[in-house]
Order: sequence, then C-alpha cells, then structure tokens
Amino acid sequence: MRRVEADPYPIVASDLTVEYPPHGASSAFVAVRGFSLTLGRGEVLGLLGESGSGKSTLARVLSGATHGAGRGDVQPQITGGEATVLGYPLRRIGRRQLARVTFGVGMLAQDAATTLPASLTVADIVAEPVLERDHRYNRAALATMVATMVDAVRLPLSVLGKYPYELSSGQRQRVALARALVFEPALLIADEPTAGVDALVRDDVIDLIGELQHERAFSAVLISNDLGVLRRVANRIGVMHQGVLVGLGPIDEVFDNPWHPYVIELAAALALGTGEPEPAAGAVDAVPDASAAPAAASTVRHEQ
Repeated sequence: MRRVEADPYPIVASDLTVEYPPHGASSAFVAVRGFSLTLGRGEVLGLLGESGSGKSTLARVLSGATHGAGRGDVQPQITGGEATVLGYPLRRIGRRQLARVTFGVGMLAQDAATTLPASLTVADIVAEPVLERDHRYNRAALATMVATMVDAVRLPLSVLGKYPYELSSGQRQRVALARALVFEPALLIADEPTAGVDALVRDDVIDLIGELQHERAFSAVLISNDLGVLRRVANRIGVMHQGVLVGLGPIDEVFDNPWHPYVIELAAALALGTGEPEPAAGAVDAVPDASAAPAAASTVRHEQ
C-alpha cells in the first residue's frame, strides 16, 4: 500500500460504513453509514449532531486510533466503502502505513484534558508520544521540541515542571493540544475541544486552535455542538444524524436551506433560540460516543 503523494486531500471518505462487531449479549451496531466527504488541504470542518450520531466514532476511525487499541476492546470496524487519510486507505491498513497515519494526524480526544497522566509533568506529557515511538530520541532535541510546543500553545515555560492538578482546566486543555500537535501533524481531529473547560476561557481555546491552524496550515475536523465555536473557526460544517451525514456546507447555507427533517428541526430550534430540537423517535445510542458538557444558549445541546 503506497501513499499517494500527489493527493491534495487529507481525508477522502466514499460511502463509508463503520460497524461495531457483536460482543457479549450485544449484537452488531452500524454507527456510520454511507458517509462521503472530501476535506480540503488547510480546511477546517465542523461536525455536529445528536448523541449516538457517529461523530466520535468517525473521529477515532479517521485518526487511526481504533487500529491501535488493546485486545479485548470493542472497536469500530470499516465494513463498507473506503476512507483515505493523508493518502493512505484505512481499510485493511498495514502496521507501517498506520504508523505514518498516526504520525501525521493529531488527535485531541474529548476527555484529553481530564485524563492527562497525573503522575507526569507537563514536559513528560508532551514528550510522551515521541518517546512511545522512539525511546532513544535525543533528550536535548526533545526538550527543545517540547518547550517550543508549550510556547506555541501560549503557556509559560514555567509549567513544564508542573503536574496536571496544578493547572487550570484551560491550561490542561492547552497541554493536551500541545501533545496532539507535537509532531506538527498535517491533520488535527479535535473532539469537543471546549468540553470541561471553564466557560470564561472557551473562546480563548478555540481562538488558539484557529491561530495555530492558520500559522501551521494544517487541516482540521472539529467536533462541537456549539455553533459559536464552529462559526469562529470552521469553513464548513457537517451535520450527523443516526450515523448519516444529513447536511454539509457553510453554516448559514446548511441552516438556511435544510433538506433533511433533522436539520429542519435543528434550524427551527436555532431560530427560536433554544438550540434544542427533540431527538427523532426511535433514535438508538447503543454505542455512546461520549458525553458532552452542558452548553450555553447558542449551543446545540445534544450530547456527543
């Protein structure tokens, strides 16, 4: 399997179907079906939708995280269509190609800030992905890399020796972002980057991601149900509903001209200022993606 160097698209998904295999008493569950999308180089795509709509499943699959999970973990599998990330087809991807994908994709998980290793300093946390790949990496060069990255996320270098419990929620999120960007990836996938962050600094965190994206010219998929967040940084949005992409385009275009019943309900709720349409009857959330933090009035308050 060879990388297509001339491919200008960080993500190309064509009729992608992702399924959780049967486990225990649970039957197989299709989390994403018929998903087609092309992400342009340098583009920021916002992704939103109700609980169980498949957003975080997509994030894990596209980042390559599901391939490296431990044995016994129930992980989603691509069972139909194809997804190509940075020129590498993910279906039946080999170990070497997967390593290149995970090197080129920075993943900021929804709980990244709250699950930083409590026993490690900030310097150790940011350096960890590098040492996981090469434990003999030159320590002086690594220290410089870590300090540069911590400075890039607008944290003082004095935090390098501190532990997560000594930092504010906004600072912890910046550390998690520094860790996700330590390899200077071509693609960042951020799942609810403001979840668990104090409301006073949420805009700062999003603005930081926007500034870094502009400075470093990476592409990004940003999962958030806060339309204020998406308006600040996203070029387009995609709306997910029960595993299907039911809206795609500029934010105003998607909500001004909705064609799917769920997007119509969502647009109506936003027009009323509630941001909270009722979930469709019979909606299934057999494999929850995660839980989102309560959002403000401008937020689409469906859990992830």
